[in-house]
Parts: sequence; C-alpha cells; structure tokens
Amino acid sequence: MGDWHHNFDNRPAIGRALRLRREIDDFEARWPKGPVRDESIPTFSWEQLERQLVDLAATPSQALMAKHLVSATRKLAPFKPSEMVLREILCMTWVLLDENFRPDPDCGPEETD
Repeated sequence: MGDWHHNFDNRPAIGRALRLRREIDDFEARWPKGPVRDESIPTFSWEQLERQLVDLAATPSQALMAKHLVSATRKLAPFKPSEMVLREILCMTWVLLDENFRPDPDCGPEETD
C-alpha cells in the first residue's frame, strides 16, 4: 500500500524521461537514420570538446558557460541518437561564439540530476 508514495516521488524524473523520449522521437521523425557508411568523423573526448569551446568562446562569461553546457549534453548523450548529440554540440558552439548572446546574469547554471 505504501508503493504509491514511491511512484509519486518519481513523477518529475518520469516527466523528464517522457519529454526526452518525445524530443528523440521528433528528431528521428525529422531526420531518419540514413544508410550506414564507413566514413565517420574523428573521435574526441568531452574534455577536449570543453577545452576547445572555452578557448573559442566570444566572452569570458560564455567561456564559463561552456563547462555547464558540455556537462548537460554529456549526461544525456547516451540516451540520444548520435546525430542529435552532434546537433546539440553545434548549437552550443553557435551560442558560445555569438558575441551578441548575453546570458541573464541572474540565472546561474541550473543543477541537473
């Protein structure tokens, strides 16, 4: 009888998982997997990605954002198609290189599970 409390406590996590599943389904509907080819991009580590994004960032505040953006992307990457992760890396790169992008100073990095 006490099991319903346990399930109720997991509702935020379940909601996040369902949103992630919808995002993946939408992505795969828009960009279905193509034929497998032997060509692929060279591999690199998350640490290398973060280091390069920090170096390329347009401003010091954007350089600080790089660590948090890479961390958030890395945490969800195992659950997403590789092309979706690539798109997220390209989007974060665009944000970090955009000199006109001004993060809200009142919003600190959001904690993730």
